[in-house]
Amino acid sequence: MSAEYDTDFYAWSMEQANLLRSGRYSMLDIQHLAEEIEDLGKRERRALKSRLGVLLGHMLKWQVQPDYPNRKSWRATINTQRRALAELLEENPSLKAQLPTLLAKAYADGVDLAISETPFDSGAFPQQCPWALHEVLGDYWPEAIAR
Repeated sequence: MSAEYDTDFYAWSMEQANLLRSGRYSMLDIQHLAEEIEDLGKRERRALKSRLGVLLGHMLKWQVQPDYPNRKSWRATINTQRRALAELLEENPSLKAQLPTLLAKAYADGVDLAISETPFDSGAFPQQCPWALHEVLGDYWPEAIAR
């Protein structure tokens, strides 16, 4: 390969794209191309988990701090993440099957976010996600918990 995969990824990727477009398949770096295509899928899965974590963290903050003065920003973040998640799932419908597993993993990230942005420690939050998937992704707003 004229542009080495390990030394100049951008040049390598442009070269691979040109080879594909020109139909010169025998010159393709098949092994690395396959790895990069898999990584693209993994990136979408990571984006889904990350957005879920942010959403859950803000839902937790919403629940435990009902008197917080600037809840508008939390509402905006919750709505933004829900729209972004809906779009991501529309563009990648096969990821829907992974939502239950990702929700459980993302919840831990959400708790970490809520701990870092509230005066509460981990004991203030349920150990497992208290909401069903349809509530998290839908129009549900958590009820306040007295602290």
